[in-house]
Amino acid sequence: MMNLEVKIKNISTNPLPQYQTSNSAGMDLCAFLAVPLLIKPGHRMLIGTGLFIELPSGYEAQIRSRSGLALKHGISVLNSPGTIDADYRGEIKILLINFGDQDFEIKNGDRIAQMVISKHSSAQWILVNELSDTERGAGGYGSTGV
Repeated sequence: MMNLEVKIKNISTNPLPQYQTSNSAGMDLCAFLAVPLLIKPGHRMLIGTGLFIELPSGYEAQIRSRSGLALKHGISVLNSPGTIDADYRGEIKILLINFGDQDFEIKNGDRIAQMVISKHSSAQWILVNELSDTERGAGGYGSTGV
């Protein structure tokens, strides 16, 4: 496993993101709040983390829901996965939505999302008139079975 060095600035009182186990892909992100917030069912809210990162070129950070919050409370990252590009220097903020049927309170330090850092490629388009044939062809939604 390769370790990637990423510069991070933390203006919150929370610890830096960390992996919960040795094989975790995602690091938990905590809410940075002066006062607790309430997300009502069906509502969404942008939550700050107090974190700012400087990713190396060719990498991105993806913001994903925490499975326990989704299962137990219906709390999810609305634009999952959210993407943080290598040239973004603003605060990492999490767009949460309450799909549950009860109000959900978020307090400072609560783990509200997870972040996965991934390598990516940039595409260079090659304009053509035809594409190669495949077994699947143009078969879309549901074309490969149940």
